[in-house]
Amino acid sequence: MNRRNFVAAAAKTVAAAGMAALLAGTALAADTIKLGAVAPKTGPLAGGSTVTHWPSIELWVKQTNDKGGLKLKDGQKMIELIEYDDKTDPGEHIKAVQRAITQDEVDFLIAPYGTGFNVAVAPIYAKYGYPQIAVTSISDLIGELTERYPGLFFTLGDTTSFVNGVKDILVKMRDDGVIGNKVAMVNVADAFGIELAEVARPIFTEAGFDIVYDKSYPLGTPDLSPVVKGAKATNPDAFVAWSYPPDTFAITEQAAIENLDVKAFYTAVATAFPAYGGKFGSKINGVLGAGGVNPDTPAIAEYRKAHKELMGQEPDYWASANTYASMQILGQAIEGVGSTDREAVTQYLKENEFDTIMGPIVFDEQVSNRFWTVGQWQDGVFRGVASSNMDGAVPVIAKSGWE
Repeated sequence: MNRRNFVAAAAKTVAAAGMAALLAGTALAADTIKLGAVAPKTGPLAGGSTVTHWPSIELWVKQTNDKGGLKLKDGQKMIELIEYDDKTDPGEHIKAVQRAITQDEVDFLIAPYGTGFNVAVAPIYAKYGYPQIAVTSISDLIGELTERYPGLFFTLGDTTSFVNGVKDILVKMRDDGVIGNKVAMVNVADAFGIELAEVARPIFTEAGFDIVYDKSYPLGTPDLSPVVKGAKATNPDAFVAWSYPPDTFAITEQAAIENLDVKAFYTAVATAFPAYGGKFGSKINGVLGAGGVNPDTPAIAEYRKAHKELMGQEPDYWASANTYASMQILGQAIEGVGSTDREAVTQYLKENEFDTIMGPIVFDEQVSNRFWTVGQWQDGVFRGVASSNMDGAVPVIAKSGWE
């Protein structure tokens, strides 16, 4: 073979090899479903998302892939999870979502962590036709948002339902003679905390409570002792904090230090965290918080066992199970359609019932009406005490000091 023929043959071999590799890559891509996930791994909200958000997503992906992936019309599809850390920065989050859509070309996106982030990126999800199951978002703008964004779904209810859950507990405790009418209320100055406080003021007042202390503080405030001291100075009967994870821990620690002795003590997000129970131990017996769970149901018990075994950590007693349930819903919708047709999957979400560890979930006008609103630490377990259409609530007990 002369040099010219050798070069030509070599070129054909290289081209053939390249084409084979390209076809193999295409086949590989065709055999996977790309899921994009953007949420904090660093920054102020990382403490929450690394407990309730990321582990449940990764657990569901691992379990699904261990079973061979999702069953579609053209065969089983393994899941490829593409993760981005938004650093608890809205700008970073939006850039990462756009990158996942335009560069990674993900088939589906997992909704963000937190109310503000879900609202901020809803227009982008809608623009590109991605369904958005906002599992960690609470808002009284649900009606307006779902009308504007036909692919946006909510699983935790609205702000008014959330506040009414707390109000109903306080009213019951007052009627039983456990507490009086004076409530101290504080909130994190984030979309979540601001809206809850705004809704709570008229609801608490109408229920006959006197809000003797009303204070907000910036997300990431390093020292919350002035807030707790200010609340204690008003001698309240109940204390309510619409808080996010860092401040939930800080407020509770300061309440114990200052001996804020109230029979009803409530902090919001992260009260259900295992680390919260681990840090404060028996001191938090009787502490009320956001969400809850019935840990005694077989489905929840199995989920919690698998979470500990596969992820090496305990799930929390609220949002973890909700996040996992949202992944079950998305997976069932994709399999129900039999393809990654996002428009068809969105419609399937609207029209069908889903079997989850939280029980059967149906979206009515893009909203699920099954969720826990208030839980309480009782003998080392955070149990649901108030809900919308959930079974297994336990009676509330009074907080008895910080010893």
